[in-house]
Amino acid sequence: MPFNRRRAIALGGSSLLAACHGKAPLRTPVAGAKSRPMDAKVLDHGFPALQARARPGAFAMGVMNLQTAETWYWNTERAFPLATAVALPVAAAALAAVDAGKLALGEPAPFSSLDLSQPPSLIDQGWPDATDDHRGRLPAATLMSLALREGDNTAIDVLMHRIGGPGAVTAWLQLKGVAGLTVDRYRREVGVEMFGMESFRPAWKSEAAFDAARDQVPLEKQQAAMDHYLVDPRDSSTVPAALGFLGMLSAGDLLSRASAGRLLSLLYEAQGGLFRSGLRPRVAFARALGSTPTDLGFTPAVAEMGIATWPDGRSYVLAGFLVGSTATADARNALFADAARLAERAIG
Repeated sequence: MPFNRRRAIALGGSSLLAACHGKAPLRTPVAGAKSRPMDAKVLDHGFPALQARARPGAFAMGVMNLQTAETWYWNTERAFPLATAVALPVAAAALAAVDAGKLALGEPAPFSSLDLSQPPSLIDQGWPDATDDHRGRLPAATLMSLALREGDNTAIDVLMHRIGGPGAVTAWLQLKGVAGLTVDRYRREVGVEMFGMESFRPAWKSEAAFDAARDQVPLEKQQAAMDHYLVDPRDSSTVPAALGFLGMLSAGDLLSRASAGRLLSLLYEAQGGLFRSGLRPRVAFARALGSTPTDLGFTPAVAEMGIATWPDGRSYVLAGFLVGSTATADARNALFADAARLAERAIG
């Protein structure tokens, strides 16, 4: 195989593949753990200030108690771009294929230069060049790890193609009764359409090459494409849908216990996270994080959804979406962290 497979596997993490040979822990709310009602007034009074800080962008959040299903939302109607957080439903659909005997985690998935997607991608970084005669093979488990833990666009696309494409993911979501969360396109399609670019080319696999190609698009066309992306219902989720999806995953309504445990383990092992820095150190946080590149101080979309588990066993789902942000990275991070602190005050 001509690309740097060793580096991709090492950086993507091979622990998921190892987990398929044993029992993976499924972290669920502890029975009998004391769960006080959320103080909705704290959230109602505190969140508008966070929303104001996000302007001219839009910020939305939701909190759900996994024991009682008590839920608080801000902005229930709008669908927000998932960005690379789409890796979560894609990985879940892949594990459903494992449960059905249609996919093995150790099965090598073949792909070529034509399957590469836009940055970020560790697979792209290890690819020797953009010619069409190169081939690669990575286990489904490694692709899943790269997708969830690194936001690797090529890994997301190759894994999605292996299980039947975006249509198969959305069909599985619909079968499970997940409404308001949709997967419609490959990442290499989303990445160019949001800037008004032509179809993705392997030669654009590096950040510099992709940016150079984007800059060739007239600004008016870029602006029109971006305006559409920010409100496009495709490849998006509402706040209630994001909370509901993780609630169903935690409850065992989407996957077998083993597969749900593997997926949640990857989410708990993922480094960083925007809500994470606002939560108490002893709170475990399993997160799926998505974002789009910042260009000239504008960040189209940031999305994070995850499960926070307190030492006493209480568990809550947090979901946050930010679109059209002109804030710095530090300011965006602080916004999500302060939202997590607000949620903790309401939870008690």
